[in-house]
Amino acid sequence: MYLEQLHLQNFRNYQDQFVVFGAPKTILVGANAQGKSNLLEAVELLSTLRSHRTSRDRDLVLDGAPTAQITAQLRRDSGSVDLRLALQISGRRTAMVHSEAVKRQLDFLGYLNAVQFSSLDLDLVRGGPGERRTWLDGVLIQLEPLYAHLLQQYQQVLKQRNAFLKRQRSLNNPNLDPAQLVLWNQQLATLGARVIQRRHRMLNRLEPLAQTWHQAISGQTEHLSLEYEPNVRHDLTQPEQLFPEFLAQMQTKAIAEYHQATSLVGPHRDEVNLTINQTPARQYGSQGQQRTLVLALKLAELQLIEEVIGEPPLLLLDDVLAELDLNRQNQLLDAIQDRFQTLITTTHLGAFDAKWLQSAEVFAVESGYLSAVALNPSLG
Repeated sequence: MYLEQLHLQNFRNYQDQFVVFGAPKTILVGANAQGKSNLLEAVELLSTLRSHRTSRDRDLVLDGAPTAQITAQLRRDSGSVDLRLALQISGRRTAMVHSEAVKRQLDFLGYLNAVQFSSLDLDLVRGGPGERRTWLDGVLIQLEPLYAHLLQQYQQVLKQRNAFLKRQRSLNNPNLDPAQLVLWNQQLATLGARVIQRRHRMLNRLEPLAQTWHQAISGQTEHLSLEYEPNVRHDLTQPEQLFPEFLAQMQTKAIAEYHQATSLVGPHRDEVNLTINQTPARQYGSQGQQRTLVLALKLAELQLIEEVIGEPPLLLLDDVLAELDLNRQNQLLDAIQDRFQTLITTTHLGAFDAKWLQSAEVFAVESGYLSAVALNPSLG
């Protein structure tokens, strides 16, 4: 797939910016806080309907404007796709495909596939389990857009079950409407089991790809392992055990849930263990080794998404090349070549090997405005 055009209106610090992408790689260069990452964020929203930088649409709308709009023209093997996402400071959204509003925003997912790699992704290694669950779910939504609906259903039932437990605790009555608790338990276990099965299946497909990339980047000196650790303990090779085991563990923790007034069992407490040479990655070595791990994960994402959907996704690199040494830069360049359309942000072009510039167009970004940069022929 190829993003041909992008039009930003009152989005972040862009008042009215139209961009035509004419090369496999687009480099956005400029000082900090000029709007480079904002443009990548707009593409991310078209891909996933969410931003990794904010959960509030009001933050995405230009100061003083009531609405913002992101419009894109995308070329896929099946033909051209026109996408439009309108945002309001009130939080209401309108998503359109070929000028027709979709009935559910979730129906907007799957048209534009993208993998983003930013400095924030180091939190995959250094952060808590929630960071890894968010990453896991994000990959799954790219592969299987309907998973977003399943996850939304699970989170809604979890919220309602927690509200029931809080009401139980506030009334100091552990036996408040036991039939209702049984109903919430069954719903949570039904949806939660489906979440766990999909996470497990996806990670099994991703791990060998990540291991291959990690060995290549590390010079065959390190072995990466991704271990899915579901909160609901069961034999992962026997999925039929999952639902009854889910219910049994909720029963076992019923007293603790009553006193803590929250759900203690379910995929909202899952973990993904990242280990290098059998040592937890967050405790292992330098930032360079952690960057190698995250880079391997992102390259594995690209490869898996391409295998599943049959087309190469976009790659969004947000100010990460300067943090990669020449070996990791070259591994990344060799991996993407011109097969993956790549949007890259940087504060200076000196971070790039000349090979990066040979197939790139460059835009200077200043105060929410893009201008084309003519490269010195000696650079590319």
